[in-house]
Amino acid sequence: MTSATAFLFDLDGTLVDSVYNHVRAWHLALREEGIALSVWRIHRRIGMSGGLFVNQLGRELGIVLDADTVQRLRGRHAEHFLSLASEVVPLPGAAELLQALTDLQLPWAIATSGRMKTASANLASLGVDREKAVVVTRDMVKYAKPDPDLFVEAARRLGTPTQGSYVIGDSIWDMIAAARCGALGIGLLSGGYGREELERAGALRVYDDPADMLLHLDEIAPRTRD
Repeated sequence: MTSATAFLFDLDGTLVDSVYNHVRAWHLALREEGIALSVWRIHRRIGMSGGLFVNQLGRELGIVLDADTVQRLRGRHAEHFLSLASEVVPLPGAAELLQALTDLQLPWAIATSGRMKTASANLASLGVDREKAVVVTRDMVKYAKPDPDLFVEAARRLGTPTQGSYVIGDSIWDMIAAARCGALGIGLLSGGYGREELERAGALRVYDDPADMLLHLDEIAPRTRD
């Protein structure tokens, strides 16, 4: 029996250990534009869309970033991230968790605020074949997190509702997006956000990483076998 409950995963910091690579890539891109921003401030925005990231940055610094600068920043971020892509590895238990869901006949998908240009390297490190698995990237939806479009589209492609499904992510932006589409948020600490932050943002459960979630999968997974 296949359950209607889907597992909708974020990618960076949830399945692959790439959050700090993104932080470093943004830091380098911003520095090239003469914009000095502490890395901890960059980290707090990883997980939201690049466009929203840049808009919030401009508001915080009290500067106006024209369209050309925004486009240049996003492009340079992607280039810097790809130069670090060989360092990205799956988080502990990530591949095993996806396999366990497959074995239990529980539908899963990956939905990321990254564009396919940067996500493809992460998917490759995870061993996910994007021709076979359901993968939704920023290129495929109108809005990225904290809007729920990514997870709504992932659920649609699986043929499941978001209501009652799980959104698994490492940031508060994932939890906000989950609430906006009626899904249950599962937080992971592997992206650098704290347990209380994730719980305040709506996480139903918080685990250390995919391996810890796999260990406690019976707490949340619907039964598919007698």
